[in-house]
Amino acid sequence: MIERVDERGAAGSKRLAKIAELKAKLRQLKERQQAVEARRRTLESRRERKADTRRKILVGAIVLAKVEHGEMDRELLGRWLEQGLVRDDDRRLFGM
Repeated sequence: MIERVDERGAAGSKRLAKIAELKAKLRQLKERQQAVEARRRTLESRRERKADTRRKILVGAIVLAKVEHGEMDRELLGRWLEQGLVRDDDRRLFGM
């Protein structure tokens, strides 16, 4: 009777094990890369929101200063607020 020998033998099994190990390592590295990229996007988004908020605060401060110094019509600002503020809590903030 002829006995069949696995063509791969022990060396083939080691290669398969190494391939599986490398695939697992690659998967881990890809997951880590995705996490790093997600964190980078989150930080970038936060920076953009902070910059946007700062711009709005500065524009508001300039407009209020112009109104206080008589360089801008208070009624014009009032009309802008009347048109732009739709939420009740925002309107209350300006006594509307």
